[in-house]
Amino acid sequence: MLNINGVKKSFGGVQALKGCTLHVGKATITGLIGPNGAGKTTLFNVISGIFKPDEGEIRFKDERIDGLATHLISRKGILRTFQIPRGLNRMTVLENLLLYPRDQRGERLWTNLLQYRKVRGEEREIRKRALEVLEFVNLHPLKDAYAMELSGGQKKLLELARVLMADPKMILLDEPGAGVNPTLMKELIKKILQLQEKGLTFLLIEHDMDLVLKLCNPVIVMTEGQKLTEGTFTEVRRDERVLEAYLGRRRWDS
Repeated sequence: MLNINGVKKSFGGVQALKGCTLHVGKATITGLIGPNGAGKTTLFNVISGIFKPDEGEIRFKDERIDGLATHLISRKGILRTFQIPRGLNRMTVLENLLLYPRDQRGERLWTNLLQYRKVRGEEREIRKRALEVLEFVNLHPLKDAYAMELSGGQKKLLELARVLMADPKMILLDEPGAGVNPTLMKELIKKILQLQEKGLTFLLIEHDMDLVLKLCNPVIVMTEGQKLTEGTFTEVRRDERVLEAYLGRRRWDS
C-alpha cells in the first residue's frame, strides 16, 4: 500500500534520511523501531507532508505523493497521530470529533443560507457518526467533558477517534503507548487490532517492545536514516546487529 524508495532528507549538514527504502503492506500493523535519532519521526513527517524529501519517491496505492501538501495527503487517506496528543483542550470530546470531517457544507456561508436543510441533515449525520466512534473507543461517557480533562491514555484514544472521523485508509501512529497506563494500553491495543480486521493499515513508531510484540508484524528496524532489517518480532530480536548495536542485548533478554 505504501512504498518508500530512496528517500533522503537533510537539515543543514545533518542527513536525517539516507536513501530510506521500505514498504508497508495493506491491512498490516507494521512496527517502526530503532534508537533515538534513527530518522523515524523524520520519515513520518515526510510521509505526511510536513517535510518535502530532498530525493526519492513515496507512492501510496501506486500514486506518487511525495511533495504534496499535508491536507492533500490526508485526502488520499493517510492520517496520523502524534506522540503528544493535539486535541483542542477547550472544546468537548464530542466537539473535537465534529470538527474533523472535511468538506462540511456548513463551513461555507452561502451553503448555510441556500441549503439550510442539507446542512442541518449533514450535521445530524456527522454527530451520529461521532457518537458511534466515541462508543467504539469507549469515550462516549466522556463526550461532554473538555479534552483537557482527559487522562493521557484517554487523550490517545481521542486522537485515534479524531483520525477515524476522516475515513482513513492508513494511520501513522507516533508512539501510541507513551504515557498510557496498562489498563488503557490494553484498550488501545484491542481497538487497533479491531480496526486492522476491518481493513485499516497501520505504521507505528514505538519504543515499548511489549506493545510491538503484541501488535506488529512485520517489524522494521531503522538506524542512521535507513532501514537496517525487517522481519517478525522474533526474527528481529535475534538479529545480532539489532541486539548489539541498536537496542541492546539487556533490553531484549530482561
